Amino acid sequence: MQNDQPQDEDQPKALMRTLGLTLASAFLWGVAHVWAGRRVTGALLAAAFAVMIAVLVVLATGFRHDLLELALQPEWLTGIIFGSIALAGVWVGVVVRSYTLVRPRALAAGPRVAAVSMVAVLCLAICAPFALAAHRTYVARDLINSTFADGDHNGKKIKKSDPWKDRPRLNVLLLGGDAGHNRVGVRTDSVTLASIDTHTGDTVMLGLPRNLERIQMPAGPAADRFPDGFTGEGPETPGLLNEIYEYAEEHPEITPGKPKGQRGPALLVPTVSQILGQPIDYYILVDMRGFAQLIDAMGGVYLKVPENITFGKYNEGTLQAGYRRLSGTQALWYGRSRTYSNDYVRMGRQKCLLRAIARQADPQKLLLRFNKLADAAKNTISTDLPRELLPALLKLSEKMKNGDAKINSLQFVPPLISTAHPDWALIRHRSAQAIADSGRTPVKTDPPATASTTTAKKNASNPAGAESDEPDTTKAVSLDATCPS
Repeated sequence: MQNDQPQDEDQPKALMRTLGLTLASAFLWGVAHVWAGRRVTGALLAAAFAVMIAVLVVLATGFRHDLLELALQPEWLTGIIFGSIALAGVWVGVVVRSYTLVRPRALAAGPRVAAVSMVAVLCLAICAPFALAAHRTYVARDLINSTFADGDHNGKKIKKSDPWKDRPRLNVLLLGGDAGHNRVGVRTDSVTLASIDTHTGDTVMLGLPRNLERIQMPAGPAADRFPDGFTGEGPETPGLLNEIYEYAEEHPEITPGKPKGQRGPALLVPTVSQILGQPIDYYILVDMRGFAQLIDAMGGVYLKVPENITFGKYNEGTLQAGYRRLSGTQALWYGRSRTYSNDYVRMGRQKCLLRAIARQADPQKLLLRFNKLADAAKNTISTDLPRELLPALLKLSEKMKNGDAKINSLQFVPPLISTAHPDWALIRHRSAQAIADSGRTPVKTDPPATASTTTAKKNASNPAGAESDEPDTTKAVSLDATCPS
């Protein structure tokens, strides 16, 4: 039975007591109910509140990784959105009911308005974190639904319990699209196949140079048009690897039935698969215009810059040597600059940058910057990776981030191959060998070559005389060993 306040009780004192009990009920459900004589209801509310808090604490401390996996599944995200709204409604309902139980029976107009206003502010304060959680969850669901594919494009059924059961390796083509403001279309200046052991996370990164020529096209309209290898179309497109994506986008007859935006991957993916002699499961294209935003969204990336790197067509600036946190713009220039350097040195830096991102991308920290990350990702990344694989990919990324997995790199650049006259059989053989060796025994790197031996290797394996002033290995090498740290 509700307690009755005396008619002549001092109203300011009664009002303060009412607001105090209402506030207490916001932090522990049932306080006001018990004071008002509703002991059973108050005890049940207090017990429910205690159980809810205990469950949240246990989930946050003991099942954090499981929660991250659920956060990558749209159906669970939808449940979180509605759950947040429902819980906020229940909490506000408890607070409002607590106030109505303990408020004085008679209040002057002024104190009554003040009391209602304070309770309203308290309710808004309760709703704010739930509204923020619902909004961020909605953004996450929208990002996943708009970026990742609905189901596997190649018809493979994904087993959520163990998606890697029939997939010992996952081959993902990583493309960097250099669509500058003064360029027409997308040029894929960075082409790397990441072959990942799905059990250990051990990864081999097979890099192809952007200026690879005489590329054999996959069977179909492309091979019919270029039976002797891709030659491009006119002096502006001399027939390099980085032109294939945009060529397909501009010539729909090369990839019949594919809409704009999917023609480039539809031709480039099987082309790279044929070059390397490896199947490709999925691709990820990162537009370099938004790459800097992604790096900034994750709070920058720590790298050791071995020497000063000049960037810009007209030497606009210099990235100073040393161990430093690179902003998005600095990381972009670290991976792109060719000033006083060449494509092959740049390819090496790009692999080191990818390694650093894989090691340092912390999902928990990224959640704190999620809105910026989502905005950048939606305008930067396109992929055919299915949403159903995201939880399993998170586990693989954890192994790479924690350093449990080995990351090796093999670049098909001079002197290993000639970009003008590539030895396709050698490329396929070296790719298969690098993947077969991955995760078994450490791969020894060749000793640094002297100037004379480098020149001899160039003359022997690069008859076209493609420029390269960097000694290179003919085997996959560990990025942990080759990247400055």
